[in-house]
Amino acid sequence: MLVETAGLTKVFGEVRAVDDLTVKIPDGAIGLVGPNGAGKTTFLRLLLSLLRPTAGTAKVLGRDIEDGLAVRERIGYMPEHDCLIPDMTGVGLVSYMGRVSGLDRDTAMSRSHDVLQFVGVEEERYRKVAEYSTGMKQKVKLAQAMVHDPQLYIFDEPTTGLDPRGRSEMLDLVGTIAKSPGRNVILSSHLLPDVETICKYIVILDGGHQIAAGELSQLLSGATDRLRIDVRGDRDAFARLLKDAGFDADAGPSGLHVSRKPGLEAAVFETAKSLGAEVRYMGKEIRSLEELFLELVARTEKPGA
Repeated sequence: MLVETAGLTKVFGEVRAVDDLTVKIPDGAIGLVGPNGAGKTTFLRLLLSLLRPTAGTAKVLGRDIEDGLAVRERIGYMPEHDCLIPDMTGVGLVSYMGRVSGLDRDTAMSRSHDVLQFVGVEEERYRKVAEYSTGMKQKVKLAQAMVHDPQLYIFDEPTTGLDPRGRSEMLDLVGTIAKSPGRNVILSSHLLPDVETICKYIVILDGGHQIAAGELSQLLSGATDRLRIDVRGDRDAFARLLKDAGFDADAGPSGLHVSRKPGLEAAVFETAKSLGAEVRYMGKEIRSLEELFLELVARTEKPGA
């Protein structure tokens, strides 16, 4: 397991930011999602041993978070908020962070040049961070997380403040890291399409609790017993006839959505024949991560849910 927790809890006054959280997260590219205030950033800071838990235990890469130094030296952390020293040059800052991570002076400087070239800041490496654009600052934040070649990367909202081009470049960099052998990624983001692009496994938090976790492909398809049907013809009439035949059917922009029950496939083709319509696709309905997320959060907000 990449991360294991048992009863992990963090309380700030009367607020239980993380509440009795027990999770097992496998190796790979992991998405951490949840509404604002769900406890995502607090959870990440607990894993980094930057916060001490009120109760419970956690292990990261097999190390107990009580052994903070041993945990952090194996992690590259790109925080959401600005963590850069404005009067340092890009290469000076990244080299300094390499020294902090345990590298000797020469190795830290050599690695700094390598990672800055990887993120695309090689031409501006000797300029002061204060002179950098938002996109360049985000890339330097990524570079300082990479300089000591960690096993686990934790990205907290890595595309914050970026324009569409900068966001695409950052996702390409994160995706390259996620695909590297022996490297793991935890990506926390409120931009769910970003998570879908990068991650294979998802953990969804709400109110400090885990409300869902699993392989993304299974969560998006395995939890539903509905079919999506694309037809060429009158969708509304098609749905109406299926309803008359006893099936739960709705027509939407992406096609017909029909609950599976015995006899459905035969009814679909009989309806198509009667309407002179063409069935172009019929298969299991695949939801987006956003649709799944909204469904789960709405379910937890219902009394007694």
